[in-house]
Amino acid sequence: MGDVLAGFHAAWEFESDSVLIRYERGIRTPKLFQALGERRVPLEAIAGVTLTPGRRGTVVLRVEPRAGADPLIEAAAGQLKESGDPYRLVLPAERETLAEYYADELRALLTESGETERYLVAAPEAPLHFKAYDGKASFDGKAVSFRWSWTGASSAKWKAGDQSFPVGDLGGVEWRSPEVFEGYLRLLPRDLAASSVSAVSSAPAAPAVPQADQDPAAVVFGLGYGPVHESLPFAAAVLAAVRDRGPAVPVPVPAPRRDPADIAERIRHLGELHQQGLVTDEEFSSKKAELLAEL
Repeated sequence: MGDVLAGFHAAWEFESDSVLIRYERGIRTPKLFQALGERRVPLEAIAGVTLTPGRRGTVVLRVEPRAGADPLIEAAAGQLKESGDPYRLVLPAERETLAEYYADELRALLTESGETERYLVAAPEAPLHFKAYDGKASFDGKAVSFRWSWTGASSAKWKAGDQSFPVGDLGGVEWRSPEVFEGYLRLLPRDLAASSVSAVSSAPAAPAVPQADQDPAAVVFGLGYGPVHESLPFAAAVLAAVRDRGPAVPVPVPAPRRDPADIAERIRHLGELHQQGLVTDEEFSSKKAELLAEL
């Protein structure tokens, strides 16, 4: 098609075999979009196209990526807010007819569906790094390194020392958004990722995974630490490198049962954040219920 459709925060260029998404730079553009810069989405990576009413006199054109096509979406595991969805193009409502035209043209070119066997959308390129609450994470394309901070790291991490994880030893990545309480990035060893699927129905149960703040294979986030636009592209790049080395998928790891005293301490800390206005009433109630459910 070769045409360009410009909206808020991005412009889409429709080509014969792909959609090239160029994100704008500016204070109003989500930082994740700015970090991504531009993304080429092959048509074979797209499952469908939708056009829906948006907020405040806008319409939203969105392409739906196929499952397994994009390491960024796979690493996010449904945790991205709507405003941070890189596959949405928001346009003024008066451009709805034009947007519908492009949606129809794009739909006519789609021939693939279902889960992909490999990533079709390129991951962010290494080297990448970000500052977490308890250390600095870096990835050079071959290995992930964690260097612990003096002030934030637990004694367990200090005893373990700074860590380096070759991609060949990894089986997946678990990312929990820093926009929720207790966000973290955890690296999963290849043997754990391979065994987790069968561990659900087999006995004995898989060994309990330590809490992220005690796990030398994880870094924890906090206010101002590990923001989405830094930690999520990082997770996606590692995940893509792991996939290139062999079969691997991000595996959700069940949280271990916690000590009641630890739960009480975390609820107390959550209450302090709530009193300071750093956590909303809804976030406080939701997280408190989540912590109590772990008893």
